[in-house]
Amino acid sequence: MKLLEDRIKQDGQVLGADVLKVDSFLNHQIDPDLMSALGEEFHARFKDTPITKILTVESSGIAPALAAGMAFHKPVVFARKHKSLTLKDHLYTAEVYSFTKKSANTIAIATKFLGPDDHVLIIDDFLANGQAVEGLIDIIAQAQAHLEGVGVVIEKSFQKGRALLDQRHIRVEALARIAAFEDGQVIFKED
Repeated sequence: MKLLEDRIKQDGQVLGADVLKVDSFLNHQIDPDLMSALGEEFHARFKDTPITKILTVESSGIAPALAAGMAFHKPVVFARKHKSLTLKDHLYTAEVYSFTKKSANTIAIATKFLGPDDHVLIIDDFLANGQAVEGLIDIIAQAQAHLEGVGVVIEKSFQKGRALLDQRHIRVEALARIAAFEDGQVIFKED
C-alpha cells in the first residue's frame, strides 16, 4: 500500500536492527485519515470472506482494527493485557510475549464476545515474531470460532512471524512488508 509505505518513509524511525518507531501516526498519535484508508484496504482484501468479528490485542492494534470494523460494519473485540475488576470470569486466555517490551502478558477476552458461530479476522499493527497473533489464534481455538485470516499494517518480513503463519496455511495480508533496515532506512519487500 503506497500511501502507508510513503508515510513510513516520511515519519517512521528505525531504531537499531529490528525496531521501527511509528508513534507519530500509528501507535501513539493516530492519524485518523490514514486509519480510515487502512480499514478500507483491509476490507478490499478480505471482502469475499465471511467475517463476523474483528479481533486484536490492546492497545496498538485497536485503531487499525476499529478502522477495519467500520469498513466491514462488524464488531471489534480486543484482548486485554491487564487485569480488570470487570473482566475476571468466563474468559478465554493466552500467554503472549512482547519482544518490544521484553515481557510476557496474559491476554483475555470474555467468552460472551466470541463463539463457534464467529468467523474472525485478526488485525494488528505489526507482525514480527508472531506472538500476539499466535495468542489470538489460541483464543479463537478455545472459542471454537473460525479464523478467516490475519491483516497487519506492517510486517517485518525478516522476522519469523510470517513464516510461522505460512507454515500453518493461514492467510496473511500485510499492507506494508519490510525486507530489512539498512543504514537507518526501511527497505520494503517487493511483491
